[in-house]
Amino acid sequence: MSYPHQITSLDDYKSTYKKSIEDPEGFWASVADNFTWRKKWDSVLNWNFTEPKVEWFKGAKLNISENCLDRHLETRGDQPALLWEANDPEEHHRALTYKKLYEKVCQFAHVLKNNGVQKGDRVCIYMGMIPELPIAVLACARIGAIHSVIFGGFSAQSIADRLIDAQAEYIITCDGAFRGAKDIPLKSVIDDALIGIRFVKKVIVYTRTHTPVSMIKGRDVWWDDEIKKVETLGLHDFEPEEMDAEDPLFILYTSGSTGKPKGVVHTCGGYMVYTNYSFVNVFQYQPGDIHFCTADIGWITGHSYIVYGPLSAGASSLMFEGVPTFPDASRFWKIVDKFKVNILYTAPTALRSLMSYGDAPLQDSDLSSLKVLGTVGEPINEEAWHWYDQKVGKGKCPIVDTWWQTENGGILISNIAGITPARAGWATLPLPGIQPVLVDEKGIEIPYKEGETASGNLCIKFPWPGILRTTYGDHERCRQAYFSAYPGLYFTGDGALRDSEGFYRITGRVDDVLNVSGHRIGTAEVENAINMHAGVIESAVVGYPHDIKGQGIYAFVIYNGREDSDERNRKDILATVTRIIGAIAKPDKIQFVTGLPKTRSGKIMRRILRKIAEGEMKNLGDTSTLLDPGVVEEIKSGKL
Repeated sequence: MSYPHQITSLDDYKSTYKKSIEDPEGFWASVADNFTWRKKWDSVLNWNFTEPKVEWFKGAKLNISENCLDRHLETRGDQPALLWEANDPEEHHRALTYKKLYEKVCQFAHVLKNNGVQKGDRVCIYMGMIPELPIAVLACARIGAIHSVIFGGFSAQSIADRLIDAQAEYIITCDGAFRGAKDIPLKSVIDDALIGIRFVKKVIVYTRTHTPVSMIKGRDVWWDDEIKKVETLGLHDFEPEEMDAEDPLFILYTSGSTGKPKGVVHTCGGYMVYTNYSFVNVFQYQPGDIHFCTADIGWITGHSYIVYGPLSAGASSLMFEGVPTFPDASRFWKIVDKFKVNILYTAPTALRSLMSYGDAPLQDSDLSSLKVLGTVGEPINEEAWHWYDQKVGKGKCPIVDTWWQTENGGILISNIAGITPARAGWATLPLPGIQPVLVDEKGIEIPYKEGETASGNLCIKFPWPGILRTTYGDHERCRQAYFSAYPGLYFTGDGALRDSEGFYRITGRVDDVLNVSGHRIGTAEVENAINMHAGVIESAVVGYPHDIKGQGIYAFVIYNGREDSDERNRKDILATVTRIIGAIAKPDKIQFVTGLPKTRSGKIMRRILRKIAEGEMKNLGDTSTLLDPGVVEEIKSGKL
């Protein structure tokens, strides 16, 4: 059995793609017809990329949690919806059927209502990777509250910044989280974030690690106590709030080229249609398959391909609390065998890390249940692609190399498993409805000509249902970040190659954003954190090739603090970055310098620093325009 609108052959892909470009409104309307709508749309699409303004399925009424849960109860009520593997392999795993997940989401929707949460309120979710995280997400969607999930590795300051930006009056968290050998004290980080913030009304705390926590009277409540109140009243159903297709569903913060993270807003209707469509097509999901996405729900991949994409398709979605190397590097492979996983979707960073342990961790695993492999977050290098293909897939599983971003909602460019051609290191072809273009530095489109290759900046010239609608509270920032560089186009910030067959290969960021372990971090954000250290006068941050992470963070720092060893000063700076942003943004290398290469107008020439960090010492380009060309020689001689 295949899903409606599931592509079944290469010819089907070609004809579907052609239709989606010639009649996008007719195409997406026919896809959208497969969902539960309280009221159909008045118009399929209204858009212009100048304002920017994009509206899909305007006037339609729906609830996404109803599409993820209620509509599957009759046919798939007893099928696992969520499977969960704990951090500790000895702890019993959990399986929630669609009926059980429905009941738990309805109960928690009552909890939210009982604690004052209303439609349109922003709810911050800061939890470990446990089933209560998607339960909280779906309960927010059910009552029409806007969820904003924050990754468990972010610092108190990063959380405070996001709370203030979203004016989130409600928080859902855990006492702590298990991640590998670490216990992360989530509630105490929230407490630190709330120092000086007076507008938060309620903090709901789930017990996971039994870490002692401070509970403030009137503000903090225990999840379990609140559920008991609902159970006492026998409340197992909750009528879903009727939402407009263009009502916000969630805010997810992502780094940009300025220091302040921006809150990407996705809406109920278009996001649902696009995540579902991309999920069933790219992975060629079949009913009964077990889909294992290893991402954290704190990132967009977890939103789209653990929660909303799979559940809206009635799939069985597996989530994992821990890390791939705990208690040893065979953990992923043991999980695959334990749950008979059919689809494995993970990051190149994880694969490169696991490769470094050799083949021994794979030897006791069967892996024969696997049908489709996938990668996400960054371009995968050919060596890792071939290792994944041969050692994990045994040469029998297509690998989908998926390219997309937080702002996109779902996969935009990828081969379709077993249907369209795969090529190591190439994202290959756009999905139906996606119209990529390459432009040169002047913004002139480089048209595709059969038999010719080209490279340029990657843009999209027509909206798809999953495109971001705005950045929360600052629409002008959305316009500046994505629609101002090349008028009439959505600019991805990535460069790409296009070969003679029209296949795309992503070459990486062309703006001041790093891609570290598949996560985007703005250079300005890291520089701001480094500069908060009392001894730092100025800093400049660039990316450089890293064997495991793909890109590492290299910081050039002018330091005038207390006299101590360079190593001690480096540790102090790293502690500052961890405190301000989180450990994810710690520089891999910190080089102390007496000056930075600047033009006479004061602009730091990061191009030069990037080449030095990459080990390219000779072709640095013209340095004659620098205020002090001699500083370049000093930086080169001190390279780490």
